[in-house]
Amino acid sequence: MRHLFLNGPVQNGPFTFDTRPGKAVGIRLAAALNAILGLPPAPHLWNTVTLAGDLRHREADGPKIPRQRFEADLIAGKYPPGQSPVGGIMTDTDVEVASVALEMIENNLRAGTLTISRETVPACRACGHMTGTGGHPCNACGSTDTRERTGLHLVAELAKDRPVLDRSDIHASHRQQPKHLQHTASNVAERLILSRTRDHGIDLSPLSLNGLVLDPRVGIHATVLAAARRHGADTAVMTITENAANHIAAHGQHFRQHGGTRLQYALHGHLPYDHTASLQPLHEAYRTTQVIKDGFEEWFLPVFSLRAKTGTRPDQLPALFEQYMRAHLVKPVAPGGAVFEAVQHSVSTGDTEWITSKQALASVMAAGMTASVAPAEN
Repeated sequence: MRHLFLNGPVQNGPFTFDTRPGKAVGIRLAAALNAILGLPPAPHLWNTVTLAGDLRHREADGPKIPRQRFEADLIAGKYPPGQSPVGGIMTDTDVEVASVALEMIENNLRAGTLTISRETVPACRACGHMTGTGGHPCNACGSTDTRERTGLHLVAELAKDRPVLDRSDIHASHRQQPKHLQHTASNVAERLILSRTRDHGIDLSPLSLNGLVLDPRVGIHATVLAAARRHGADTAVMTITENAANHIAAHGQHFRQHGGTRLQYALHGHLPYDHTASLQPLHEAYRTTQVIKDGFEEWFLPVFSLRAKTGTRPDQLPALFEQYMRAHLVKPVAPGGAVFEAVQHSVSTGDTEWITSKQALASVMAAGMTASVAPAEN
């Protein structure tokens, strides 16, 4: 398998896909692109290593349950009752993810791109949580009393012979390379501490870093690579917003290749789901069915977000819906072979021109690719 599209792990929290459909854009986009390439459903990926998650677990009412179960229950609640993703669920603390992460860390330690060194970091005097500089209250307990703490940490040295992000790291055609992101992603310190204080995460005690876990920005990359390894993919393409990529790219510089699989980012924009009710007059004019509405919101809009990387404005929705309907109305009985093959080639190379082509969209619709890309199915 050459490519496999996987969502940038969604940060677990108290929401559902019904109430926050924007959280599912990366999942739906990955599913749509995999379906076009004829690939099996990929697992949905989740980021559970968060301070917010630590606090939710500590403050939860009722009998205390193990953190892994706590996160799994919260994730299950995102999906419609009795349904789960066809490709399964993978989190950033699963055993196979931790295995991949520790293998990559060991490889980088041998290569000298990572080191274990004694570092002095600011920490909360009350709870020991690593804090930032500036005297702000501790995010873990609220105390403003901090002190310097010296101990062993996992440290990454950014490569000096290549940028944090270059063209090979982005799944996009030459004309669509995100030059601004490539510039801003490099505006980080040359040394990054990759060990953190969290209640939950990939335990670094095998490296004698007791009480520390792997920075979740690294764990996100390990999760994607572990899912790709499970499916035997050569290239794992993570669907992610530009802002999120900017936040994790430097931490992932030494974690984008492992065991013959490389990782790339496919950038997508935000979608104005809060404004889809404005389309009601068009739904009435076209007499659209629920299937058509779902196809537009759950398939076409996520696919369009791959082209509109800076985001889609609410006032664009009517024109986009009419574009979708024009393609739907000329949908052939069977997909055009050459047209559909051209779309598959575009998806593989990161070209998004096909998304605004009525003929190309109609061909994809005829192939049945607009079905089965919602977050979960029976």
